[in-house]
Amino acid sequence: MKAPGLVHGRTISTKELTEIRQLIAANPGWSRWRISRELCRLWDWRAANGVDRDMAARHLLNKLDAGGWIELPERRRRRCLAPAPGQAELALEAPPAPEGAPVGGSLADLRPVELVRVHRGSPQAHTLTHYLQNHHYLGHARPIGQNIRYLARDARGRDLACLCFEAAAWKVAARDRFIGWSDGQRRRRLPWLANNTRFLILPWVRVPHLASHLLGLAARLIEEHWREKYHSPLLALETFVERGRFVGTCYRAANWHCLGQPRGRSRADTCQKIRVPVKDIYFYPLSRRWREELCRP
Repeated sequence: MKAPGLVHGRTISTKELTEIRQLIAANPGWSRWRISRELCRLWDWRAANGVDRDMAARHLLNKLDAGGWIELPERRRRRCLAPAPGQAELALEAPPAPEGAPVGGSLADLRPVELVRVHRGSPQAHTLTHYLQNHHYLGHARPIGQNIRYLARDARGRDLACLCFEAAAWKVAARDRFIGWSDGQRRRRLPWLANNTRFLILPWVRVPHLASHLLGLAARLIEEHWREKYHSPLLALETFVERGRFVGTCYRAANWHCLGQPRGRSRADTCQKIRVPVKDIYFYPLSRRWREELCRP
């Protein structure tokens, strides 16, 4: 039986593939969710903060199922659960945010600008989802794994922008050369990087220098928020800027380093056949000792 190799950032050997098949066969009544949780326990598959990597396991299983390596049980319809106390009122207080009145002028007119942390299930989460779904060219995607999200607001409480940070890309040649870490160091320390996956200045906001100012604010706040949420350090940020659509001016103005371009393939492309738009890679260290920490033995 041939092993599938690298799947969702993890090398799956014949032994591991057999373990997954045996787990499924021995528990025919289990849901996909239960299988992914048990797989994390079987492999002791955890993030740096000790939490099971349940979502990563679920994505890995789905890819193996789609490739014909395993056969997962049918997806189950999610039950409609009664809202927790206060949640019904919360939903009523958080209708989709309408488009705002034009915001212009200078950055000084808006100050102080605030980054509001967005928590799951909060009114701000509904607002952020609406903005991204309707105004970002990639739309809204449910966060996978570690993440911090922000809504930017001005001194008058007007929404200005959305910023989302999630787990870093698994393997990027230009980034990894710049850091100088080995494969083993990258595997151990990757949770110490975060990827700016979404950055949206709302379309009715036209304020020079706002974007680079928000990136600066996020860089000053996110390490503390990341450590508070995940009990793990955060040493650097990365992002991918699609060429032909953007030029990355705000990242350069905020002192992010342009590292070049990846090879134009998806991180899930184990067969090197999926073509994706060419993007520039930008990198921002959050600590003076970032390279020393990421590359230590």
